Amino acid sequence: MSRTQNFWNEVTFPLAKPGQSRKPDTENDCGFQVMEDIFMIEQTMDRRTPCGVLSLAVVICIEQFSRMNGLTGKKMQKIFEALVPESVYNDARNLVEYCCFRFLSRDGSDIHPSLQDPAFQRLIFITMLAWENPYTNDLSSNSEKASLQNKLVTEEAFVRLAPAISGVVDRPTVHNLFKALAGDQEGISVSSWLNYINEFVKVRQKLISYQIPEFPQLSEERILCIGSNSKRPVLKWENNMAWPGKLTLTDKAIYFEAVGILAEKRAMRLDLTHDGLQVEKAKVGPLGSALFDSAVSVSSGSELNRWVLEFIDLGGEMRRDVWHAFINEVIALHRFIREYGPDDSDESLFNVYGARKGKDRATTTAINGIARLQVLQYLRKLLDDPTKLVQFSYLQNAPHGDIVLQTLAVNYWGGPLVTGFVNTRNQPETRPSDEIADSRNHVFDIDGSVYLQKWMKSPSWGSSISTSFWKNISVKGLILSKNLVVADLSLIERAAKTSKHKYHIVEKTQATIDAATLQGIPSNIDLFKELVFPFTLIVKNFEKLRHWEEPHLTVAFLGLTFTIIYRGKVVKRQNGWVL
Repeated sequence: MSRTQNFWNEVTFPLAKPGQSRKPDTENDCGFQVMEDIFMIEQTMDRRTPCGVLSLAVVICIEQFSRMNGLTGKKMQKIFEALVPESVYNDARNLVEYCCFRFLSRDGSDIHPSLQDPAFQRLIFITMLAWENPYTNDLSSNSEKASLQNKLVTEEAFVRLAPAISGVVDRPTVHNLFKALAGDQEGISVSSWLNYINEFVKVRQKLISYQIPEFPQLSEERILCIGSNSKRPVLKWENNMAWPGKLTLTDKAIYFEAVGILAEKRAMRLDLTHDGLQVEKAKVGPLGSALFDSAVSVSSGSELNRWVLEFIDLGGEMRRDVWHAFINEVIALHRFIREYGPDDSDESLFNVYGARKGKDRATTTAINGIARLQVLQYLRKLLDDPTKLVQFSYLQNAPHGDIVLQTLAVNYWGGPLVTGFVNTRNQPETRPSDEIADSRNHVFDIDGSVYLQKWMKSPSWGSSISTSFWKNISVKGLILSKNLVVADLSLIERAAKTSKHKYHIVEKTQATIDAATLQGIPSNIDLFKELVFPFTLIVKNFEKLRHWEEPHLTVAFLGLTFTIIYRGKVVKRQNGWVL
């Protein structure tokens, strides 16, 4: 216990800023004491296993999550051993997943409520470290006592565990979020992780508190972002004129409130739910010139319905790029709902339990993605293309992105099939039609949730890739929910992994082509010069003859030519005539 206490005293020590000592100040004493109390927990499990000695991080992770599940680490071990084969049980990573996923599966909210708890934030970080290095070489190894601020979570651990916590990251974009948070480092530090989670919680709480009395219709919409700043205004260009104002983005539309010279306000609305909308980066300027590359154009194919919004940003173009990603994600969300979701008036929604909430689930996912993008913008950890950090926009152009979208649709709208219900008003019992009852052509999630065939409106369902994917969805791990599988992958994870693999292949192929093109140009030019050199020499000599640079050679050439033309002889040979 003393060794464990010393270890956690170090790893939970507040981070010191450059130039400061590591001694905690009075403001951090409370948080430090909370962390110390949380991790000072009795060890009930044996660290020695057939595969090696469990690291201290693994032991504390298992014990803590076991207590949160109402058990001890030793009891959790026994339960897990009884549920899975020996090969699965002997891998400490699987036990870490089971303890963590079992606790997370108890909550089905859009954002896990424990994310607001600083102790839980650090516990998740420790869990990722434990999953990455579950074993140690020596029980008394001093390397385990390294300070937490020197430890980094690698991509593999982050990709596996971070998406399991609702709200933290979407599985299709988890690799891109890792790159953004890690930056130039090989992994994510505890400071980056805590800053990201804390800012995300703040942004989501701020979105809930948004109230705009000027737009009463917003009571039925969810506000995502407001662009209004005296130092960084938003301009709407109309007829080569720029009007400053306040821009509000919701889950269904854009609102622009222009401010006139006399402070009069006129509100405009652009619906983002219709089909055919396009959002592009644009250049604007006075008199129709393309002087400033800081605008976004939103149109529906007609110039009359075209909005051009300029986002003033003296620090660069990232503000425009982020707003482009915001708007594009809302448009992509509704395109996804139209293509993969059932109509709101479809009565079959009542035949699948929870299907009526599918649209809200998809919308909430997009809202969380936009909130995360705002956090990364604030932390200055954006990628060159912010659309890679929001899943619906990213999947539009990702390899096999349509397969990932299919798994998302099954996840959002899928549920247990309702075989019938008793009406309390003495009406006949309602049962699904024969078409719905016939399950041969429906799609099923790993937990048995059904996605009806009549909802498969997208042409992508008929592709050979889609058929092959849905024929091979068997899971060998322990299923705790449709999103949490111990020792195996959920459907979304599997599809996202395939898409990522294809993306790497495309990247490597393109890099090979680019390298071959760039490296091959000099050698190709040299080869071409060698091939045309004899012809170049002939042309040069002919030009000398034509310009009488050497008269005697020119006279000789003309004489020879005259002789050949006018004194040609026909010689008869055995094989034919030769002129």
